[in-house]
Amino acid sequence: MNIPTLAQAGELIAQAMTRNPGPWERHSWFVGRAAQAIATRVPGLDPDAAFILGYLHDLGRGQGVTDMRHVLDGYTLLAEGGYSNAARISLTHSFPIQKLEAVAGKWDCSPQELEFIRAALADCEYDLYDRLIQLCDSIALPSGFCLIEKRLMDVALRHGVNEYSVPRWKAYLSIQREFEDQIGQSIYRVLPGVVENTFGFNPCADFEG
Repeated sequence: MNIPTLAQAGELIAQAMTRNPGPWERHSWFVGRAAQAIATRVPGLDPDAAFILGYLHDLGRGQGVTDMRHVLDGYTLLAEGGYSNAARISLTHSFPIQKLEAVAGKWDCSPQELEFIRAALADCEYDLYDRLIQLCDSIALPSGFCLIEKRLMDVALRHGVNEYSVPRWKAYLSIQREFEDQIGQSIYRVLPGVVENTFGFNPCADFEG
């Protein structure tokens, strides 16, 4: 698999943060940790590779304050480094539905760049790593792991909804079921702090007994 080492991934993130620091880095770290935890329980997946792919999925954010352009910026940066598998994930992570228009954000790319992305998506046959990072992107906030519904609502509140919103939500929930079938339990059982981070409090703090 053509991906950076863990040390190289950390350096790429550090460089990106000097250009555009922000909460995207902590979100990315939790995406990686979620991917690692789930991959540990799925035969055929490499947990360390899953972490690196998750950690780098939003690397394009380091190129500046952009919207959907970050998928192309991350792809370009990683492809130029020779990390073809990580580049692919940077491109596919926002597309549980393989269609250029089926995104929550706004496109800030040139027409030529959009056609490149459209063609790349059409030519891509998703594997477990693509779907794993899509799932983990939908259960991680900068503050930690959360219920998928919390994250999807967070995105909707920031970007609004469109004709693809409900199909996208259904696609994410379908991926969740796929991995829960693989691991034989809820994904939330392998991720710590989901209740606290989703609801913003410690449910046991005031319990007496």
